[in-house]
Amino acid sequence: MHELCDLKVHIDGRHVFFLHQKVLCTFSGRLKRTVRSLPKGLGLRIMEFPGGPRGFELVSCFCYNNGSIDINPSNVGLLHSSAILLEMTEEMVDGNLVRQTEAFLDGLFDCAWNDIITALKSCELFFHAADSCGLLQKLVSTLLAKIASNSENALISSVSFPSSASSSPDASAFNWEWWFDDLTVLAPGTVEKIMKALGAYGADNKNLLLTRFLLHYLKTAAQKPCCREKHSGLADTAVHGVAVVGAAAFSCRGLFRVMRVLTGLGLSRECKGKLERATGQVLDQATLDDLLVTGHGGSGVYDVNLILRLVRTFVNSEQGGSSLQRMKKLGRLIDKYIVEISPDQNLKISKFLEVAECLPDSARDCFDGVYKAVDIFLESHPTLTVEERTRLCGCLNYEKLTLEACKELAKGRRVPPTVAVQALASQQHKVENWSSICKLRSIASSESEEEEQEEEEEEQQQLRLSFQRMMMEVCRNMKGRSAISHGSKGLPRLC
Repeated sequence: MHELCDLKVHIDGRHVFFLHQKVLCTFSGRLKRTVRSLPKGLGLRIMEFPGGPRGFELVSCFCYNNGSIDINPSNVGLLHSSAILLEMTEEMVDGNLVRQTEAFLDGLFDCAWNDIITALKSCELFFHAADSCGLLQKLVSTLLAKIASNSENALISSVSFPSSASSSPDASAFNWEWWFDDLTVLAPGTVEKIMKALGAYGADNKNLLLTRFLLHYLKTAAQKPCCREKHSGLADTAVHGVAVVGAAAFSCRGLFRVMRVLTGLGLSRECKGKLERATGQVLDQATLDDLLVTGHGGSGVYDVNLILRLVRTFVNSEQGGSSLQRMKKLGRLIDKYIVEISPDQNLKISKFLEVAECLPDSARDCFDGVYKAVDIFLESHPTLTVEERTRLCGCLNYEKLTLEACKELAKGRRVPPTVAVQALASQQHKVENWSSICKLRSIASSESEEEEQEEEEEEQQQLRLSFQRMMMEVCRNMKGRSAISHGSKGLPRLC
């Protein structure tokens, strides 16, 4: 059979076709023009042919079948791109391949919804060829027209699409997001074309519906093995949409979910900062589960740096017309958070202190939560030196510790005695102040209240005695350690 063929065609340098020159040149203007100038016996080489050997084989079948081939949603894109490349137009023969594929594409709107998806997805194998010849734009317009004809959403329906009769893909799924799942099979490049066709790509995205679609699409993509860079443009586009509506459409938990989805998809630094600002401004609405974001790079179990950035954003945003109640609410949340992260063996003292001290002192009426975290950290990190333990306890405001917490601190075996003395001293001032108040109340009280005042004074006396015993015990421990340590500094004045 080879001796009858007078045309050898190399496709993409890895496949050779032996064909009849007359058959192919009857339909292809490009082949006819190229063959004329081709030296005799030299094969024709075509690189980056749409669909590779498979695409050229389909075109060859069309030519050998005298201009006839079964066109369907699976191959119309490949046939059309190949026909455009080979210039298979009406100038060669009537009803050539370009005309036939264009006729099929014009009627694609009336086909089933899944057929449109199939045709669009088939172009991903020869994306650049399909894009350069305008095929992708045509298919995207058909897809959007189908969505518009079956959606009540004003935004989608208001975009200018080809008009045609409506045909519902699924009457039971008639709502504004019926198409979300179906479009997750498309490649990121194709979805970018859709967003650009709607004028909502990158910073131009100001639409909540399209933002929700992108988040759904990217959440699905994040569950598959994929290249981060391919989705970075869509991730940034989603962030721009989220930033526009912000807390009006997304709860704090919702923003954390967005962050978890997009962080691993090549989000740009600018958009990452924009998303963190939107989240940080409503951080007081978060829950403990929201803050427990998994860490990366072996720096710890949790992403503490992220939470610190969010807290700073909140604090800075509240400095103008500060709401003390919101600040205190966040303070209670951070106390729970620091207790949760304290057992992490990879958590450094410096990072622990950053979290403990990231809020102003006014954010906490009580430091018992911070003390609890300090106690857990000390137990979980038994190799800390005295200096490190003292430094760790420096984040405590002893005057805002309750009596019970102060007693526990004083008895803690890993708490440096100097810290225990300082904590007890602060409590002693509180007891003395309370005693003074009780005396004033007893002077102003009536005879019927004297008995109650005597009971309170007795309780205060017991409290003072308890403090004295605790102080003596702590001081004895310090003196014992001082006798062992030759280079020790002087004991606190209270001892």
